[in-house]
Amino acid sequence: MFSSDHAGAVFFDVDGTLVPGTSSSVFLAGFLGHRDELAKAEDAYASGALDNRQVSELDAAGWAGVHEDQVSDWLDGLPLVSGIAEAVTWCRQNGLVPVLATLAWSPVGSYLTDRFGFHGFSGPRLETAGGRFTGRVARHFDEYDKRDFALALARGLKLAPRSCGAVGDSRSDLPLFASVGLSVAFNASPGAREAATVAVDDDDLRSVLPALSHLVTATR
Repeated sequence: MFSSDHAGAVFFDVDGTLVPGTSSSVFLAGFLGHRDELAKAEDAYASGALDNRQVSELDAAGWAGVHEDQVSDWLDGLPLVSGIAEAVTWCRQNGLVPVLATLAWSPVGSYLTDRFGFHGFSGPRLETAGGRFTGRVARHFDEYDKRDFALALARGLKLAPRSCGAVGDSRSDLPLFASVGLSVAFNASPGAREAATVAVDDDDLRSVLPALSHLVTATR
């Protein structure tokens, strides 16, 4: 059923994984003026007290009136783990398609995809009108949508789920972890560690590469 030019695909989470210790949304909310409120809401999501839709709507309201072109300048200062470019290059050299599977807003996924050369990205979308954000959510996107995005992309690449891996750190990664052949909990929560194939703690993304190498050897 599956026949591909690639050995597999690797789906990388953004918030808490590539962006250490915080989220891209909280970082951007610092410019928008609702950082503390959003940080509390994200903690409530992590504990299960709020769902993704509630957090997204709260965050989106803070974007009202901001020009779309402003965001990339802010994202230039986004805190990131070391080794992202090198990990993406390693994946491509070893036949693994590197993809962002994230709940971060689409401007974040687009920015990181362009900067580091990921194959593509997922994520919710903010509504815009006349080049500015309206303060509303155009498309919601939760942890199950994230899983479904990854599996659909794998099918499009003619890859079996068992040939794919996921690197993540938290609640939003659990459905995807359960659906792929290899899952890496990177600087992760207890729940993500328990669900993952392997756990890795480091400040450099290249530390997950030995685990991902199993995807390559499994298909040879």
